[in-house]
Amino acid sequence: MIDREILKYRRSSHGKPWHFVDFSRGRGTAITNEAAYLLEATEQERKAYVLDEPDVLAIKGLGQFKEFQVVSGFRNMIENWHISDFHISDARTSAEDGFAEHLSTRGDNVALVAQYLYEHHRDRFNRILEAMKQRIPGITDVEAKPTEDGRLVLRFQDGSFKDPFIARYVSDGTIKMFAYLVLLNDPRPFPVLAIEEPENQLYPELLPALAEEFRSYAEQGGQVFISTHSPDLLNGLKLKEIFWLTKKDGFTKIHRAGDNELLQNLVREGDLPGYLWKQGLFEKVGQEE
Repeated sequence: MIDREILKYRRSSHGKPWHFVDFSRGRGTAITNEAAYLLEATEQERKAYVLDEPDVLAIKGLGQFKEFQVVSGFRNMIENWHISDFHISDARTSAEDGFAEHLSTRGDNVALVAQYLYEHHRDRFNRILEAMKQRIPGITDVEAKPTEDGRLVLRFQDGSFKDPFIARYVSDGTIKMFAYLVLLNDPRPFPVLAIEEPENQLYPELLPALAEEFRSYAEQGGQVFISTHSPDLLNGLKLKEIFWLTKKDGFTKIHRAGDNELLQNLVREGDLPGYLWKQGLFEKVGQEE
């Protein structure tokens, strides 16, 4: 049972927020004149609704109707969040012949998505290829090759060899970098992209370059949340992009590295965030509070 559910926005930095949805245990009200939301001195008009069950989210139920555009937009944003928990072993297998526009959570359809980008978004595929050439020494080409039994395999061309290698024979780092580039060059970026420890199976020297790719994705309008324990990845980030968590008395607190004067001064003098983290300066800040 959902005890209370509220969706509210404020028109500006001041004033009373509008509660677009205010429900408790399957009953509540929703705004019916949301088109007037941005108009000054307009009062909200509400109507009572009853959901089928008390454990159903009002955002999910009302978000299916056109008259609730704000609720629908919020619902769609949440439904299009993407969690990346990439597994090397899944990406190495050859995929059955088929169709896929977006990389799956585990990355097991990377060959299908690469084929889709090659056929329908050649500019995106070419950008991935150029990035691979820059990020992975020796890589000169990547292709998704159909086999006689209807499967697709990834083939990586190393300029030092005459014949390309299929995915199962290239390094973990090569496969993983390619998969992340496919994810980050999706023609329809996810509004929120969450990535779990991207440093696993990647060479430390590749992590600053991967950080640049994540930043480029965010600058195009997406939001990226990355969990990491890698100082090498932190070294590729700006101080304002780094947050860390501490727990005290059963509560978790979020710290913004860019707000800390000590860290600001040290980075300004040439220190890198990852090295400062290894020295315990991030955790020390949390312990002092």
